Amino acid sequence: MSGLGGLNKSASGVVIGLVQLQLPVVRTPDELAAQTRRIVDLVGKARRNQGTMDLVVFPEYSLHGLSMDTSPAIMCTLDGPEVAAFRKACIDNTIWGCFSIMEANPDGNPYNSGLIIDDTGAIRLYYRKMHPWVPVEPWEPGNIGVPVCDGPNGSKLALIICHDGMLPEMAREAAYKGAEIIIRTAGYTAPIRHAWRITNQANAFCNLAYTASVCMCGSDGTFDSMGEGMFCNFDGTVMVEGGGRVDEIVTCELRPDLVREARTGWGVENNIYQLYHRGYVAVKGGAQDFPYTYMQDMASGTYKLPWSDKVQVVDGTSCGFSAPQRAYKGAEPHPLVPRIPKAMAPREPDELTTTP
Repeated sequence: MSGLGGLNKSASGVVIGLVQLQLPVVRTPDELAAQTRRIVDLVGKARRNQGTMDLVVFPEYSLHGLSMDTSPAIMCTLDGPEVAAFRKACIDNTIWGCFSIMEANPDGNPYNSGLIIDDTGAIRLYYRKMHPWVPVEPWEPGNIGVPVCDGPNGSKLALIICHDGMLPEMAREAAYKGAEIIIRTAGYTAPIRHAWRITNQANAFCNLAYTASVCMCGSDGTFDSMGEGMFCNFDGTVMVEGGGRVDEIVTCELRPDLVREARTGWGVENNIYQLYHRGYVAVKGGAQDFPYTYMQDMASGTYKLPWSDKVQVVDGTSCGFSAPQRAYKGAEPHPLVPRIPKAMAPREPDELTTTP
């Protein structure tokens, strides 16, 4: 039940629009500025398209395209003009927005970052992609975890990016922190079509969460992105899906109240609860142990596959990147938690100061 794509919005509903954005070519600051204006225009289109829409979601790489260019001249910052423009667009159109930026990192490679901005211009969620799509992507691995934020109409939102969704631990982490709607933005191209679909469905079902996922769309003359915005119900079924039509906004109404009902009321297949309460019919409260070897080994720093020594691709040299010499420095506190209060008053774009 999607409320006819959100046209018939219920009192408990959250209407989301997934933008199958035309894949751009961005090589210069001028092209970056032009693509920023294009995204801002589409925020306005989303509002005009559907008055009931609460949140409009743009794909990964919607600002920078798929070139993997790390030139400092086109990297973004949280207090830069691109983010300021996105914040203003949300204010001007009274709508929440989810955006993608390639973010400058003075200590290494840029981050592939995502933002959720509310209708007052406040940044509600800031995320750095945890699992860049190696060996193709050069981005620094995210180091601030998987945040969850309060969303429109009492919902709980999380954002994961592209390849993140291929690792079941990512959606599980988001749900474990309370996310009822897991947004997944991507730049994937056609060879990933089948895996895209089944992981969106599995991430929803295994965690009793809605998934709302969208890729870039169309061709930049080199790559062909596939669009395919899709919403999955918490039982794993596909509710609404788009195709390959450029700039189409695929819409759906989601009901977080039904997620909450399932998570508390389901017995059979309440998997995220049963993970830590296995066999509770036989033993009181279920077995609350730590039986998974790979998790134990990750925690102890001894993770090793039986075939690890035979893995052939272990850096980005096959895709033209130099082998890295730096070691990972480890997780950091989330940089925005102490700096952006829940209801930060909106300011003019040239006054924004949210640099971590």
